[in-house]
Amino acid sequence: MRTGVSMTSVLIVGSGLAGLSFGALMAQSGRQVKVLDAHYHPGGYGHSFEFGKPARKFKYNAQFHYVWNCGEGRTVNRFLRRLGLEAEVSFESYDKQGFDRMRMPGYAVDIPGDWEELHARLARLFPEASKRIRAFLSETRALADELDNLPGLISPLRMLLRYFRFRRVIKWRKATLQQVFDHFKLPPAAQTLLGLQWPDFLEPPAELSFFAWTMLFAGYMRGAYYPTHHFEHVIDSLVKVIEDHGGEVCLRRRVSGFLREGTRILGAVAEVVDDGCAPTGESEEYRADMTVCNMDPQRAAQMIGLEHFSKDVRRCLEYEYSASNFMAYLAVEGLDLREHGFGKSNLFHTEEPDLNRAFEAMYKRGDYQKISFAMCVPSLLTPMAGDRPEGTQLVELLTVAEYGSFQQLRGESRAEYNRKKRAILDKMLDVVERDYVPGFRDALCFKITGSPTTNERYCLSPRGNSYGSRLIPRYIGPGRLTHHSSLQGLHFCNASAGFPGFAGTVWTGCNLYEHLTGDHFLRGPLPGRLVPKPAVRSV
Repeated sequence: MRTGVSMTSVLIVGSGLAGLSFGALMAQSGRQVKVLDAHYHPGGYGHSFEFGKPARKFKYNAQFHYVWNCGEGRTVNRFLRRLGLEAEVSFESYDKQGFDRMRMPGYAVDIPGDWEELHARLARLFPEASKRIRAFLSETRALADELDNLPGLISPLRMLLRYFRFRRVIKWRKATLQQVFDHFKLPPAAQTLLGLQWPDFLEPPAELSFFAWTMLFAGYMRGAYYPTHHFEHVIDSLVKVIEDHGGEVCLRRRVSGFLREGTRILGAVAEVVDDGCAPTGESEEYRADMTVCNMDPQRAAQMIGLEHFSKDVRRCLEYEYSASNFMAYLAVEGLDLREHGFGKSNLFHTEEPDLNRAFEAMYKRGDYQKISFAMCVPSLLTPMAGDRPEGTQLVELLTVAEYGSFQQLRGESRAEYNRKKRAILDKMLDVVERDYVPGFRDALCFKITGSPTTNERYCLSPRGNSYGSRLIPRYIGPGRLTHHSSLQGLHFCNASAGFPGFAGTVWTGCNLYEHLTGDHFLRGPLPGRLVPKPAVRSV
């Protein structure tokens, strides 16, 4: 039963971080904003959830672990300044002497926030390759600078016309991380230590875009951060900006179709759903001057009809989804992990020295015997302790997982599905107890695991993907899907039509705002708290 028609200026389908970032900017600039989301929490993968008994609850973020580009003058900082939130939404810095601790059989290195020190540490481990390591790191830094100065998602032709400014971008645009490792002839163990952040991409070096690796690695070298008040506070602050300026964030509204008239999108139709995302039988029609698609662009295009999009956009929409992950959300009691070397850093560990082989075994064969995974302790990243009971510490473990096998297991036998999850968790716990925290299992007071089907169920993420499109050369850089949809009144604004991750999705929302308003605040002098109200360009 359709209950009525709602009119608005800007309709945003999905409340992920890119959509909320765009929505907050538009609402503050004077536009009427309405956000729809099927979940009962806003934030997409940025949302937080609670488990446990009423008097003893543990709160975790769904996917984010640590973030970058939050320092003075960087994307997130400029965005928060524009909204007047830079004091309220603050960040804690990771340990600059070692924000990521890389561990593999026979080798260990802590990644510092200093390129010269990083070279010195790697050179001590691999003295015969010192010059090659320096050349690789220098090339990475130079490429990162070029990528920072790209004017948005630039076309290949425009990039060629600026060859001398972007010659490294042109040179490495189709390169994988493995190809660049090989080009500089880095020792295999050095490759593994530098590539051990692979859980941040869910791609092995042989598939991972060198651009994607460089943006993230260089970003963390400039500064790794965690929100002082946790990620939930970031999401809530953006929602508040929208609501304080007369906008609405409408939850339990699952978009089932778009309103189209010729080549123009007029809005969307949404089902009213319950907390389990089951339809209640009611639906609502939302009409808008502008519809911004924060949901997966492929799914949105299929709802509208692919034949209505231009040939170029259809080609960009033919992306493969990224891999998914296996998550373990844990809590320990009566144990201070600082006494075991943990603090303001993450741990990346691999049992298999060759990350390409490790990824193939886990992702393609479901074999976790030589497991490779990441571990973080959110409780030690900020002094704010509102996410857990007193005397406990939160721990998160992460590795890759293939959607199809988990979907099949869950459909055929919940017992086998749960057994598979327990087996993966046990392999990680075996390593943690053996190498880092003896007796770790005995201190566990809470544990819950999530698989690719969990991602799909709770975040409506197709095939449980973690990053939208895969972070491989074909889908990164020139030729990537942008906000341009080729249909009037419709703009894409999510990880697949911009960039994934915390800083990437904030940039994506800001980039669309800049395009529509001409208010280019991400470059130039730092913006103050006085906010202009630019007119939105005709779209």
